[in-house]
Amino acid sequence: MPARSVEVVLMKAGRTKIRYPAEVVADDGTRLSVRAPWAAEGVRDFGFVRFESGDVFVEHYWRDRWYAVKEVRSADGTLKGWYCDVTRPAAIDGAEVVVEDLDLDLWVSADGSEVLRLDEDEFEASGLAASDPEAAACAVAALDELEVYGREGLATLLSAA
Repeated sequence: MPARSVEVVLMKAGRTKIRYPAEVVADDGTRLSVRAPWAAEGVRDFGFVRFESGDVFVEHYWRDRWYAVKEVRSADGTLKGWYCDVTRPAAIDGAEVVVEDLDLDLWVSADGSEVLRLDEDEFEASGLAASDPEAAACAVAALDELEVYGREGLATLLSAA
């Protein structure tokens, strides 16, 4: 059976931030997992990790959770870690996966020694707490939940059916 392709559309503040093709790895009706190469132009150096051409992401999107988890591997297959985006639950419609980025992120290094909360300043500046307090509360709760998974090992979250 040929692999099913989808297009991932990452939205931010009502605009398309990036869109890219991905291959469906699994879909249990709640969580969709896809594989895609690094889709942005050039290298993105965060200081704690570099995303670059040849990197492969296995991305996990939930229809009922406020986050996405992306396993990041280098071109040679070495695990770099997990980049977790706080998002509204994914809208998956046929061949399109639409997720709205809510600014908060979490990085977990491959060996689990680094668990970094990211972009809390961007989240505060976004004004979501004032414009949609319920979504803001869900976003903060999602980041807290991800941090617990990050410290206990993301394998627990990703192996759960």
